[in-house]
Amino acid sequence: MNTKSEETVQSTPETVQQRIHEFLEERIKTDVAVDKDLFASGLVNSMFAMELVVFLEQAYGIAIIGEDLKLDNFRTVERMTSLVLRLLDTPVADHA
Repeated sequence: MNTKSEETVQSTPETVQQRIHEFLEERIKTDVAVDKDLFASGLVNSMFAMELVVFLEQAYGIAIIGEDLKLDNFRTVERMTSLVLRLLDTPVADHA
């Protein structure tokens, strides 16, 4: 079954950005600017990138695969927000 949660349907740039920001604050115990490079600043490492992938996939019912898995998509809250919104707007192919 391929249904979207109520939250996924109602996702706006502001709500997606806020949820990602809250997740980061909770996990790294630091407030970060939405445009701060999380990796260059040393706040997170490449292993944490996988946690970000899992969080975004579960929170928004999306699949982050192929070219979307590049580290640049996870450097800032802004980039993750753009990725989520783009993937939410992309229809998922039916593999029936």
